[in-house]
Amino acid sequence: MPAQQKKLIFCTAGVLSLACALGTAAAVGTQLWVRGTMLCSTGALLVNATGAELHKFIGEIQYGLFSGQRVRQCGLGGRPFHFSVFPDLLKIIPASIHVSVILFCTVLIIFALVGAGFFMFNAFGSPYETLHGPLGLYLWSFIACSCGCLIMILFSSEVKIHHLSEKIANFKEGTFTFKTHSEQFANSFWTILVCSLVHFINALLIRFAGFEFPFSKSKDSGTITGAVDLMY
Repeated sequence: MPAQQKKLIFCTAGVLSLACALGTAAAVGTQLWVRGTMLCSTGALLVNATGAELHKFIGEIQYGLFSGQRVRQCGLGGRPFHFSVFPDLLKIIPASIHVSVILFCTVLIIFALVGAGFFMFNAFGSPYETLHGPLGLYLWSFIACSCGCLIMILFSSEVKIHHLSEKIANFKEGTFTFKTHSEQFANSFWTILVCSLVHFINALLIRFAGFEFPFSKSKDSGTITGAVDLMY
């Protein structure tokens, strides 16, 4: 492939990696990871609410990795409540999983920036061997993509398996009990998915530029080795 096309491919991959780093950093600081509605089951049972009456007992909730807010509905109108994950919710949430999600987000940002730097270096500079060359580009892309996948798996398990929304909704609720009415992942969560796909695409771009995958052996080297063996 001509050098000019390789520069264009590396520049494209570098810009995508940089955009992923900035997007992930923005996503970490938002409250748009999960959105849902919570039913005040205690209040609904007290008045035997059914059908349209249930809307008076359905509140809203949205939260991210560090903070969130919910609107408490128990038949007397909405009452907003803001909360912080640290240190308020540490006793009720799976803290180890939550901290792991934050750590992997940090690693994803770092390696996305590193990958962007090396893509630009290979586009406009003279690539070194080992980690500065194609092997390094595969490595940074693979680590960033893996971190994105781990973030989605861990956070999904925290929300779905450990019922994170219900734990947050019932935080400091002594009388009323809230249950999940609806729940869906929001923009920041899908941003991580897009970033993971982008890093996977970057690995394909490296291959498209003409570089072999790591640890792959060319057929020519195998043929030459076989010919030498036959000589002996």
